[in-house]
Amino acid sequence: MDSLIKFVEDQFVPKKEFPEFSAGDTITVYYEIKEGEKTRTQFFRGVVIQRRGSGSTETFTIRKMSGTVGVERIFPVNMPALQKVEVNKKGKVRRARIFYFRGLTGKKARIKEVRS
Repeated sequence: MDSLIKFVEDQFVPKKEFPEFSAGDTITVYYEIKEGEKTRTQFFRGVVIQRRGSGSTETFTIRKMSGTVGVERIFPVNMPALQKVEVNKKGKVRRARIFYFRGLTGKKARIKEVRS
């Protein structure tokens, strides 16, 4: 059964090429929004909290602060509306899922940047 699912994913699910990013990185995701007949491109810039899953079911969660309110959004990697992903900053964190980031505010919510 596993091999059948993998075969279908390889054959029929289109692969999208995105730059490498992981938890702690600040990225900008550009995606398409349909409003009636019109479509427009909107972006969401924030810190990657986690990457989850594998293959066609992989998702990533981004968190940003909008004023004093934290906003999180989950993006499937194979979402058809996803146009491009830009990595703005590489962050140095010691975990793959940084849920503790939700409880931090102010200067404590800074992530050390990795210069490359």
